[in-house]
Amino acid sequence: MNCSQCDQKAVLTLQHGKACKRHFINYFEEKVFKTMNKYQMIGRSDTLGVAASGGKDSLTVLYLTKKYLEKNNFVNTSFFALAIDEGIHNYRAKTLQDLEIFCEQYKIKLTIVRTTEEFGATLDEAYPKVNKDTHKKPCNVCGVWRRYLLNKHARALGATKVITGHNLDDEAQAIMMNMFKANISMAAHIGPITGVQEHELFVTRVKPLYFCTEKETRLYALLKGFAIEFTECPYSQEGYRSQIQDMLNGMEEKYSGTKQGIINSFLAILPLLREKEQREKQESIKICTSCGEPANQEICNACKIKEVLIEK
Repeated sequence: MNCSQCDQKAVLTLQHGKACKRHFINYFEEKVFKTMNKYQMIGRSDTLGVAASGGKDSLTVLYLTKKYLEKNNFVNTSFFALAIDEGIHNYRAKTLQDLEIFCEQYKIKLTIVRTTEEFGATLDEAYPKVNKDTHKKPCNVCGVWRRYLLNKHARALGATKVITGHNLDDEAQAIMMNMFKANISMAAHIGPITGVQEHELFVTRVKPLYFCTEKETRLYALLKGFAIEFTECPYSQEGYRSQIQDMLNGMEEKYSGTKQGIINSFLAILPLLREKEQREKQESIKICTSCGEPANQEICNACKIKEVLIEK
C-alpha cells in the first residue's frame, strides 16, 4: 500500500486515507497542536510540569510540548518533566532509565519524586498491607499516590499547568468507568482540561493527546525512534480499567469508531455535567487536616493510606 499523498509506502490507514511515515508524523503532530490551540492549553506565561513515566505517551507528549513551545516562540514559557517512582519491581526502574536518557538527550530538566520519601513505602510494600483491610486494588493505591504527588510537587516547583499523556483510549475508558459506576460527579472533572472549579492548591491538568488513539501514539513513538521498552505495569491486569479496556478494544475491532464516538458524545454533554456539578456542590474544597493538601473530605485518601501503613 502506498501513501494517499505520495508514492511512499504507507505505515497506517487513517480515516481520510493511507499515510507514509512523513505524512503520518505531520498528521499526528498537527492534531496534537490543534488540540492545544483549540483548548488554549498553554499560555505564554505558564510554567509547565509534564507528568512523565518513560512510556510512549509521556515521552511523546514531552517531546511535542518542547516542539510546540519552540515552534510558537514561547520564550517565556518554561517547562520540566516530573516523574513519580512508585517502586514497582522490575518495571518502574526501567521506564525511569528511559526517561532520564530522553531528558538528557533533549535537555529537559527532570525531577523524580519517590513514594518511599513521602509515604515510607513502595507500592509493592504498601499494597499487601492496605489491601488486607480495605480490599483496594494496587491501581487504587497507585492512582491516589500519583495524583497526590503530581499535584503537590508540580505546585511546589512553580507549575501553573500539568501536562499529562492521556490519549483517546485512556479517556474513553475513564468515561465508561464513571458511567458504569454512576459516578457523574467524577465524570464532570475529566475532559481535555480537567476540573470544574479553580483552586489555588490544584494545578490544572491538560491533555494534548486527547484525540490521539493509543495505536497512533505507539506508532508515532516508534517512528520517531524514542528508546522505549513497551512493557505494561505488572499490576495493570488487576484493575477495573483493564476490563473496560478489553471491552472497548473488542467493540472497536467490530465497530470502528466506537471510542471516538464515546469521546464526541461525552464532550457534547460535558458542559451540562459541569454546570450540574457547580450547581449542586455548593461547599468549597476542603483542606486535609493531616497534610494541608486539597481534599473532598477531612482527611485525604493519601493520608488515610499512610495511616494504614503506620499502623501496620
